[in-house]
Amino acid sequence: MKRRQDRKSASFLFLLPSLAGVLLFFLLPFGMVIYYSLVNRPVDGDFVGLDNYKALLHNKAFLLGAKNTGILLAISIPLAVLLPLKLALWLERAIPLKSQLRTALLSPMLVPVASVILVWQVLFHRNGSLNAWLGTHLDWFYSPWSILMVLLLYLWKNIGYHTILYTAALAAIPRTYIDMANLDGASRTRQFFAVKIHFLAPTIFFVVLMSLIASMKIFREVWLLTGSYPNQNLYLLQHFMNNTFRNMDYQKLSSAALLLATVMGAVIAVLLGIERRLDRDTEYE
Repeated sequence: MKRRQDRKSASFLFLLPSLAGVLLFFLLPFGMVIYYSLVNRPVDGDFVGLDNYKALLHNKAFLLGAKNTGILLAISIPLAVLLPLKLALWLERAIPLKSQLRTALLSPMLVPVASVILVWQVLFHRNGSLNAWLGTHLDWFYSPWSILMVLLLYLWKNIGYHTILYTAALAAIPRTYIDMANLDGASRTRQFFAVKIHFLAPTIFFVVLMSLIASMKIFREVWLLTGSYPNQNLYLLQHFMNNTFRNMDYQKLSSAALLLATVMGAVIAVLLGIERRLDRDTEYE
């Protein structure tokens, strides 16, 4: 009994530095963010309840950033989930240079962000290659097509990695099920929806989560391309937060950060709940 107590004490001592780090760098700052969102000023602030959140929901810049971010997520996530899946199913077939294609799909992950931004500027600048080919002088990053430029950049960076994930999941499907479907005369479409989709479900949900995270991180590329005050179509929530931080409006920034964290947490919780339910249904089948 005493030896077990000593082991617990020793384990706690080994965990103490990590626990202190979590408290100091995660829990304490998070608590400060909650405090700032509920007071009217950072120093000696008075408690104002939800007034900061109410003011935030009437802020035009915040609403614009939320709308553009929602549009970007609604378009980019389905494309980043479905296009790699189609590509992975195509790579299942006997095609020439299959191994080289798989290697090439991962090449965007090796390219530094600065190099990618330089290429996009060369292509889509007012005096860039695309305008020279089309014979126009359109500044694509400040046009109605600006969101398309960002989507192309996002998909170019992420499709390859997602395709490799799907390819690995397809390779892990037991061959017995595919052979049985072939004996029954099932078409490729029927095989996909009757057999493969059940085994691919965990990978699909993982790709959805990765796409959600990557979509929120696309701000880095947008900021490098257009700066702190881009075209109205490209003004994202992160622009709002970044500009609010520069103006040292901690109450507005804290409220926006907590709202975003709450929405993201709720979406992820719903996705994980759906995944667990599908896993149980698959086990029963």
